[in-house]
Amino acid sequence: MKKYLFLLLLTLPLFSEKGAGIGQKLGDTVPLDLTFINEQAKEVTLRELMDGKPTLLTLNYYRCAGVCSPQLEELAATLSKVQLAENLDYKVITVGFAEDEDISLAITKKKNIISSMTRHYVQDAWQFVLGENNSSGKLAQSVGFKYKAMKMENGDLGYIHGASVVMISPEGKITRYLNGINQLPADITMAIKEASEGKVRQSIPRNNSPFCFTERPEAGLMVNNITRMAGVLSVIALLVLFFFFLRRGRKK
Repeated sequence: MKKYLFLLLLTLPLFSEKGAGIGQKLGDTVPLDLTFINEQAKEVTLRELMDGKPTLLTLNYYRCAGVCSPQLEELAATLSKVQLAENLDYKVITVGFAEDEDISLAITKKKNIISSMTRHYVQDAWQFVLGENNSSGKLAQSVGFKYKAMKMENGDLGYIHGASVVMISPEGKITRYLNGINQLPADITMAIKEASEGKVRQSIPRNNSPFCFTERPEAGLMVNNITRMAGVLSVIALLVLFFFFLRRGRKK
């Protein structure tokens, strides 16, 4: 019976994504002097990008075929409904952590996302930038955003990563995490207002925190979902076997 228990324990890692995830660092301060490349191909600091405003931060890579586009599209839809003045009350920064990408990808992504919004949105309020000299990696580490590089079938680099909006106060303090793809306008509004006051609040638990797994870009999330389903089914099968042999042992 011990060998079946051992097999069961071996399957537990199937529920996690090794090397990827979001470890919350509420109350920590992000390094505001990190430099990035903006849409004008100029070097700017995180401090300059935030401009003393509460800031919604997302970390993505622009050729992502998984959760990145849905996350940004849903955020755009939510911000369209937020009754606060972008660029005055808050900023949004999307950082591309794949530093082998070109700024043209960031510009194209921004154009697509902004054009999807249902009202006029001040373009300067949402900056799409690229990291340089591992600044994106350092920023990701400071907010607990872990991603794992991998080779895709076409030879390009892909990444396993989660989806979260990190709320940062004007002083650079991490005040809240809004995990997953779908956010409520009320949650975003409250997060911005509390960040402006420097208030730290625990994240609202959600069950919609997918991982991006793009080893096969044409399959996108389907690959990850199938992988997870296979893992769950394996665990269920082993549980059935475990209890079967447990009962059998008791009868003997």
